[in-house]
Amino acid sequence: MSLFAIVLIALGLSADAVAVAIASGFRIRHLTANKALKIALLFGLFQGIMPLLGWVCGLSFRNAIARYDHWFAFLLLGFLGGKTIYEAWQEEDAKPAVNPLQMQTLLLLAIATSIDALATGLGFSVLHISIATAASIIGIVTFVLSFVGVFIGHQFGNACQNQIEILGGAMLIAIGTKILVEHLGFGFV
Repeated sequence: MSLFAIVLIALGLSADAVAVAIASGFRIRHLTANKALKIALLFGLFQGIMPLLGWVCGLSFRNAIARYDHWFAFLLLGFLGGKTIYEAWQEEDAKPAVNPLQMQTLLLLAIATSIDALATGLGFSVLHISIATAASIIGIVTFVLSFVGVFIGHQFGNACQNQIEILGGAMLIAIGTKILVEHLGFGFV
């Protein structure tokens, strides 16, 4: 497989993580490079690790993983998106302190958005691709795009906070739904 093809795969795999990074940027009031770096590093790390895990597992576990990964991502992103929308409708004083930089939240988002990379790693094991190169490229592309995405989300988030929170929550739900629909075999998404 060519380097160009691997970069295209990396761009495709990073799309969900970048969308979540944008949604996270919406929620951060005082953004610093360190905060964006935290999100981007975690997303890039998981996008790089998951193909390695998939490659190690090989095809023997492919069916077991493929049967449930989309449901896990759908439920997780749907829950986080619904919670974000709910909080946008609450009065400012009644809103709980939800921090998109909280490690538990970031870990869940990083896992949910990198499940496709796990499946890709399974495919790489069949194609005899240099997994170290492919996983590195996937991780780096996701890191760079997620870092930029946090700033894009933050820039637009300060303009109209509640509407952007609703949009961010809807994006999370849409990403989860997209993952579910694609894995259930509906080709129109």
